[in-house]
Amino acid sequence: MAKAYWISAYRSVSNPDALAAYAKLSGQALTAMGGKILARGEPAATKEAGLKQRTVVIEFESVDAALAAYESSGYQEALRALGTGAAERDIRIVEAV
Repeated sequence: MAKAYWISAYRSVSNPDALAAYAKLSGQALTAMGGKILARGEPAATKEAGLKQRTVVIEFESVDAALAAYESSGYQEALRALGTGAAERDIRIVEAV
């Protein structure tokens, strides 16, 4: 079974305090579900049409594991802490090749 990567790209953050609360809770929840945080923060460099926006990359053992982590009660609690409107982002779960 191929590993999977959860990639979050933040278009904007309007509430840094809510994001900090979310980051603490989500990091704990996702690592408890088997996730390994590989990268988190602003890009060191952007190329071509790249945008300088906060990016997070988390490795999971499979797509199913990543999806289960998203649906977990711990991650759902983190989403409640983030609330609506605190950040605009794009989350993608990609299967490794």
